[in-house]
Amino acid sequence: MDSMTSKHYLRSIEFMHDNHACVNQFPFTLPAFLSLDYLDFHPQVTFIIGENGTGKSTLLEAIAIAAGFNPEGGTRNFTFYSKDSHSQLHEHIRLIRGHKKPKDGFFLRAESFYNFATQVDELKVAHSYGGRSLHEQSHGEAFFSTFMNRFQGNGLYILDEPEAALSPMRQMAMISRIHDLVRQQSQFIIATHSPIIIGYPNATILQITEKGIESVAYEQTEHYAVMKEFINNHQRMLAILLAD
Repeated sequence: MDSMTSKHYLRSIEFMHDNHACVNQFPFTLPAFLSLDYLDFHPQVTFIIGENGTGKSTLLEAIAIAAGFNPEGGTRNFTFYSKDSHSQLHEHIRLIRGHKKPKDGFFLRAESFYNFATQVDELKVAHSYGGRSLHEQSHGEAFFSTFMNRFQGNGLYILDEPEAALSPMRQMAMISRIHDLVRQQSQFIIATHSPIIIGYPNATILQITEKGIESVAYEQTEHYAVMKEFINNHQRMLAILLAD
């Protein structure tokens, strides 16, 4: 067992194609899942990126549910429910875990954060999230406060589009906090569109396209290329975008 493997909480996932009872239904019809057998994760940070509709949030949600988290977010102790909208993909994957078990864990997703914040109030556990009701803060403040205060280290943390609520400055602060938690033996799996967040070094970037899923370097991502082109040549880009 090498030192990198020993640090994993979640080493990989295996797709059980022989168990696809709903093979003609979403999400099994998505190109990314048609012939995928397994995915390996970095022991520290793995990013899942892709265009809207390619299945990255669906995949992340399935991983989180299979790992024991509530579909709408929170720790493994959260069991609140508002709407059954998740796919059945989690029933058709198998988690390959590492030798260590995480002491902490959290599934943080922008889509259902309001429902999660309501549950925090109902359980009267705001003290673990910065001391103020999350509903008494802006969406971005509450999201960032959860990330900064509740994540304690030695944990498996699954984040779905965290940039949705955060300014560019807060996204950079998130990178710093991710690094602190990585040094505290944490593992992250993050679905994101942010060219800032995926800039975290020495991470695995899994890019979902119509051809499937592949590992790419930061500079090879469309996120990086588009943002670089726009910033360096924004007048020309705007002229193209706004042309009659």
